[in-house]
Amino acid sequence: MENNHEKKDYIIRLDKARKKRSQNDYKKLLTLGGAAVLCVAVLSAAGMAVKKQMGAKPAGLATGSEAFAEKTEESAASMSEAESEAQAVKEKEEKEKTVNSYKNLGIIQVSGYLNVRKAPGTEEDVVGKLQGDSACDILEKTESGWYKISSGGIEGYINSEYVLTGEEAKAKALDFVKLRAVVQTESMNIRKEPSTSSDVVGQALLNERYEVVNQTEGWVQTTAGYLSSDYVKLEYGLNEARKLDLKAMVFNLYKNIGISDVDNYLNVRDEPNENGKVIAKMPSKAAGNILESTDDGWYKIQSGNITGYVKSDYILTGPAAKDEALQVAELMAIVNTDMLNARTEPSTDAKIWTQISNNERYPVLKQIDGWIEIELEENSSAFVSTDYVDVRYALPEAIKFSPLEEKANAQASLRTQIVNYALQFLGNPYVWGGTSLTKGADCSGFTLSVYAHFGIGLPHYSGAQAGMGKAVKSGEMRPGDLIYYASSGGKINHVAMYIGNGQIVHAASRRSGIKISTWNYRTPVKIRNMIGD
Repeated sequence: MENNHEKKDYIIRLDKARKKRSQNDYKKLLTLGGAAVLCVAVLSAAGMAVKKQMGAKPAGLATGSEAFAEKTEESAASMSEAESEAQAVKEKEEKEKTVNSYKNLGIIQVSGYLNVRKAPGTEEDVVGKLQGDSACDILEKTESGWYKISSGGIEGYINSEYVLTGEEAKAKALDFVKLRAVVQTESMNIRKEPSTSSDVVGQALLNERYEVVNQTEGWVQTTAGYLSSDYVKLEYGLNEARKLDLKAMVFNLYKNIGISDVDNYLNVRDEPNENGKVIAKMPSKAAGNILESTDDGWYKIQSGNITGYVKSDYILTGPAAKDEALQVAELMAIVNTDMLNARTEPSTDAKIWTQISNNERYPVLKQIDGWIEIELEENSSAFVSTDYVDVRYALPEAIKFSPLEEKANAQASLRTQIVNYALQFLGNPYVWGGTSLTKGADCSGFTLSVYAHFGIGLPHYSGAQAGMGKAVKSGEMRPGDLIYYASSGGKINHVAMYIGNGQIVHAASRRSGIKISTWNYRTPVKIRNMIGD
């Protein structure tokens, strides 16, 4: 029993000793913690003092880290300057190398482009064109003032009057050397955006050169549009000659070409059925891209800016379409500015006698260096600068159009009837002196016969017609009003009927027959109301 009591006392004493040691350890920890806090405070105060002292450093004195940063920036700037200098040296070498690659350099000095002809003479066939500031190698000079040249894979003749040569040409050429995309395939599409699904805006042919604006993945942006990088080579160079677009090039604008097989016009509808609203008309032999076909005999087609449906019975496809396209394609001038001055002669000093619209394509009658002669109507032509037109073979395309609906008002209804009657004869022939709406009429014969059907008499001469009826302002004209145009001498020589929506119908020429045009395809001089309302 004593032993048990002793053991119990020992345990109690041991427990008291442990508690005492724990209390001492706690005090030690508090002491150490306080000391640590004190050290932190001292260090912090010291840091503030140092910082304050550093903040008061003399102007211009940098710390070690600041000095390092400044040296790094200076080094980077020096490297950037060195790279720029190296790039400039490289560009200079490339430019000199390019210029020296020509054995007998010629630089074209025209506004627009200079024709390259098959033989020396202004009446010879045009085989290509050299834009202003383009380069060529002069192979020989003829006694008649022509150079035989080689440029862009084309050999031909150009008028030496428009060519800079010798050391002067070399000095000037240095400014024209640019990074260019050189076409490496027979032909390729130029697209509006960097995508194969983007609209095609033109064709690039083998060896043609296009100035590079930018590069994106798989595409090269040029001043003309986007080219697939798979088919071009990038190199410093001068611009060179381009082939005159051949008729076969029109196929490249259509993935699946369809040609309207009608004598006059084919309706384009908003739905694939006879009840669909007419939204446009395709002239005879007009082209379109067939997008899809329906089970009940319709094609969805894109032609120009129009997308709609046409009866497949009236569309040629495949080899038949291509054969027809080759027969129909014409050399056209396509205006690339809002309104273009048309002159009486191929010179900026010549009189401006009308303006033409960018909504129209004009047949090319003749190409003169820096100018082209275009047909306006039968026996009526004008000259326009090549600066503002694209000259290429093209096919007719759909024209936006909707028939006028009958109105409740009697006079408005009469106007609608007159216009819709006139439009029945679209595509019929032009015959000078004719008055037949089916076999052929000239411009005044057409309006005379249409109005005669409604009991309104007109003389068979546009100048005489223009003196009849009431004058109308362009902002107030209505369907059925007649619009008159004048020759370069100011004499009225053409008449058309306004059909609404900014369009006219008229017997234009033997080339186009009775057709729809934009009302201001050239500048009108008079508008007359012959109905009397």
